[in-house]
Amino acid sequence: MSRKVAYCGILVALAMIFSYVEALIPVNFGVPGMKLGIANLVVVTGFYFLKPQEVLMVSFIRILLMGFMFGNGMSLIYSISGGLLSFGVMYLIKKTGGFSIIGMSIAGGIGHNVGQILVAIWMVQNINLIYYLPALLVAGAVTGTLIGILSQRILSAIKSGSRMANVQN
Repeated sequence: MSRKVAYCGILVALAMIFSYVEALIPVNFGVPGMKLGIANLVVVTGFYFLKPQEVLMVSFIRILLMGFMFGNGMSLIYSISGGLLSFGVMYLIKKTGGFSIIGMSIAGGIGHNVGQILVAIWMVQNINLIYYLPALLVAGAVTGTLIGILSQRILSAIKSGSRMANVQN
């Protein structure tokens, strides 16, 4: 049990570092709020060695801490809504087993953006925000692909490392 708590703490810290580094990168994609989503590396890979509720906890705690430290109330609401929908979509896809890690990551990236745009439409009471959705869907697919590829490589490295450790013992 204490080992799982330690792993989850390390993953929260790692996701926070990724979020902070991403905030330092001055990238303007032309659509407000559009980011690379580097912290999702932790969430996507977490689905392959943690229980779903642990992945959700890591994601939620990271969003809360980053929101309190560097965001504001509105950014926190958008991040939580996107993070929860993304988690839900990835959980369902992982549970069905019919998708690769890249496919799951793409769906999570798209889900995150859909969640944020739906909450934005509701918050500002302006349906015209839906016009951002095509750009956000493309961005979610592209960043989801990149995060999925990196997650796949990370998991391969973890598996190779554990095999090497087993051989040496």
